[in-house]
Amino acid sequence: MTIDPTELPATGSRRGGTVMRLRGLIRKEFLQIIRDPSSIAIAFLLPVVLLLLFGYGVSLDAEHVPIALVVENANADSSGLTGAFQQSRYFNPMKFSTMAAAEGALRSHQVDAIVWLRENFSTRFRQPGGAPIQVLVNGGDANNARMISGYIQETTAGWLEQWARTNGIDVADLVTVQPRVWFNAELRSRNFLVPGLIAVIMTLTGALLTALVMAREWERGTMEALMVTPVAVREILVGKLFPYFVLGTGGMALSVGMAVWVFDVPLRGSLWVLFTAGSLFLFAALGMGLLISIVAKNQFVAGQVAIIVTFLPAFILSGFLFDIGSMPEPIQVLTHLIAARYFVEILQSVFLAGDVWPLLIPNAVALILMAVVFLGLSRLKFQKRLE
Repeated sequence: MTIDPTELPATGSRRGGTVMRLRGLIRKEFLQIIRDPSSIAIAFLLPVVLLLLFGYGVSLDAEHVPIALVVENANADSSGLTGAFQQSRYFNPMKFSTMAAAEGALRSHQVDAIVWLRENFSTRFRQPGGAPIQVLVNGGDANNARMISGYIQETTAGWLEQWARTNGIDVADLVTVQPRVWFNAELRSRNFLVPGLIAVIMTLTGALLTALVMAREWERGTMEALMVTPVAVREILVGKLFPYFVLGTGGMALSVGMAVWVFDVPLRGSLWVLFTAGSLFLFAALGMGLLISIVAKNQFVAGQVAIIVTFLPAFILSGFLFDIGSMPEPIQVLTHLIAARYFVEILQSVFLAGDVWPLLIPNAVALILMAVVFLGLSRLKFQKRLE
């Protein structure tokens, strides 16, 4: 085989030219970021604002629920049960003398439930079959109503057990349930919501970073000036993606730090797994934003499309807030097209359970495929020609 010696220097020259052009493009993007701090605000300020807003504002815990206590005949037994409600962190009880007054408070949303102890409560309490306790719950919010009903039953059962021990009575049932909660023993909804919220935030910030910046280049005409240079398409894309990948990684590090140190969410998995998965997701999110900006070429349109196409599906269909298993089957199938779905599962696993590889690997593979698809489509749609 004969090799032309002139090819080797040419190849090295081409490689050296590629490296120099990439270095220049990346430097240009970092300088642009410094001159226009909106990208820094998207990467660092937006996650802080959204985490504080949703982390403190969104909660699935029912605590300090206002309830009405109606006691027709106050005695030691009824006082003990009402005292259990008063000492519970789940309730903020209000006493009413009549059922009519309590029902009026329920209708006007002053209370969310009524616990009614009738006049013969103490007498029937010691008879076979026990004393009935009527509970009325506002069912406007079905999930909240179920939680309140469960808390009322738990409080009543706890008081009954304590009363039996005090009076030396054995109330053991044939079956004793001893529940154990894994991964989130405190049952804090924030431990579940904040990791998922990081995925939603990174979806929005990743897509906006590339969508707005690339669209701004089209509007200002600097993209056309760049396209007449010897720079290759792949070099333009890499030069655009790398600086915003660095910004997105910094925003993710800030979000993880806030989750651990501000919201006290446990981090049981390893950081390298977390940031490896975060990098894969960032490539997918940046690819989505890049594709949007190439198609839209307008900042306003690109921003609106990025919010509609990335943020809203990630918020609703990722499992961050709504259980995917409870959705209709066609919607469950649709969720497989949402990159945030896979990242939410990874985040919740790494934060609450640790490095569960049977769960992490399939979701990481899905993120790799989605990143390849979005970046590949961006490469196909971006051509060095003016239309």
